[in-house]
Amino acid sequence: MYYLDIASWLTEDNLRHMLEQYRSFGPFPGIALTFMKSFVPPLPTIAIVGLNGAVYGLWLGFLYSWIGLVAGCVTTFLIVRKIASHPYLRKWALRPKVAKSMTWVRQRGFSYVFLLSLFPVGPFVVINMAAGLAGMRLRSYLLALIAGKAIMVFAVSYIGNDLERFIRRPAEGLYVLLFIALSFWGVKAIESYFTRTASDGGSGK
Repeated sequence: MYYLDIASWLTEDNLRHMLEQYRSFGPFPGIALTFMKSFVPPLPTIAIVGLNGAVYGLWLGFLYSWIGLVAGCVTTFLIVRKIASHPYLRKWALRPKVAKSMTWVRQRGFSYVFLLSLFPVGPFVVINMAAGLAGMRLRSYLLALIAGKAIMVFAVSYIGNDLERFIRRPAEGLYVLLFIALSFWGVKAIESYFTRTASDGGSGK
């Protein structure tokens, strides 16, 4: 019930009000909000990254969102890797979607994390936890995550920084819808690719 109350509160207007209200704290609100994405899945990535771009400007908004998202993902990854032998996590790892993700990570860990990090939609929590449970090397995980998130965050920050232009010219909003649609399609296409390679028994790092 409490979780549902949080999810219902997470609207774009509420998030914008919170960022504006606590802007005097400097970069902390923008970084903290994106950091929480790894622990509160209902947080809308596109909305919070876009709002950071609108409130802080393109480059600072990009930087704060990128730092927060990367820090949150790495924290999740390290925690899960540290307690991977816990009975609850071992049971959770048996779930079909998680088991598939772990298979993909073991076979093509860098590609899997990098490609799915390019999109503002997707099972981020599952990706981070699967990488931790599969024992992916920290260096490979960091390189893939940092690069993928940088590209994604910049694209969303660019849109959020000049949102009024899309409001004044509704036709340009089609680019935003196309970007979101392509993100969904991309995630599904990549998941299908890794499913096929897993079924074929391919291997690689």
